[in-house]
Amino acid sequence: MPTIIDGKKTSAEIKEEIKARVLEIKAEGGKTPHLAAILVGNDGASQTYVGAKVKACEYVGFESTLVRLEETISEEELLKTVEEINENPDIDGLIVQLPLPKHISVEKVTNKIKPEKDVDGFTPSNVGRMALNWPAYVAATPYGIVELLKRYEIETSGKHCVVIGRSHIVGSPMSILMARNGYPGNATVTLTHSRTQNLPEIARSADILIVALGKAEFVTADMVKPGAVVIDVGIHRVPDSSKKSGFKLLGDVKFDEVEPIASAITPVPGGVGPMTIASLLYNTLLSAEKKVYG
Repeated sequence: MPTIIDGKKTSAEIKEEIKARVLEIKAEGGKTPHLAAILVGNDGASQTYVGAKVKACEYVGFESTLVRLEETISEEELLKTVEEINENPDIDGLIVQLPLPKHISVEKVTNKIKPEKDVDGFTPSNVGRMALNWPAYVAATPYGIVELLKRYEIETSGKHCVVIGRSHIVGSPMSILMARNGYPGNATVTLTHSRTQNLPEIARSADILIVALGKAEFVTADMVKPGAVVIDVGIHRVPDSSKKSGFKLLGDVKFDEVEPIASAITPVPGGVGPMTIASLLYNTLLSAEKKVYG
């Protein structure tokens, strides 16, 4: 039987560790970590995500601030709001929930966030520091995957790791993290994408397969080497009238087919997904304790 890599359980453990650390900080008379989130507009999914982040902050004992702004806010006004939070010494971490309205440049907004407060790990400074293997805030999903590999003691050194998908948020940073000199790392990495030729063949050569392509059930059993470790980053809502919610969640991997041949696999839901908020909380704790930028 393959090992099911349980992100729900692992993220709960990380939250308990953070909660215990916050109690220590408070007992020592230190500053309570404080996370601020900016939410622009009324996107339903974004509201749910931000709500979950605020709730998680409460649970671990952080302070949190939610700044709600109208969909029609100008880019200039949003940048001004980011600047105000940058300059507020009480706030340790700032996230701007994506997507943003079309008239606002995500690049400009991301670049405006102070690297020391960029707990999403999206600013050029943090991406560059991660690439150099310097202390950095690593983006939540890649950090979550690294933490799962570590906590499940999955050997990565000398292994062939194939990453499917080259996004700046998951695929590209994952390829850097898996190749770096450290643990998890020291893997030989092949980064593949929609233009890669012989993709099934390359995937089949992977000891560790990380799939972040954004296509439901793209990876099938014939693309996976027996005994491979499979990390599924995708999440898709598919209509399903047999479910109370009216939909089911699928990953980028055809789980039922691949599970029997993998040595370890993340399920969807309950795999990589729950790790993202835990990672965000962890980065905010690092920021409050000045562990990355000193």
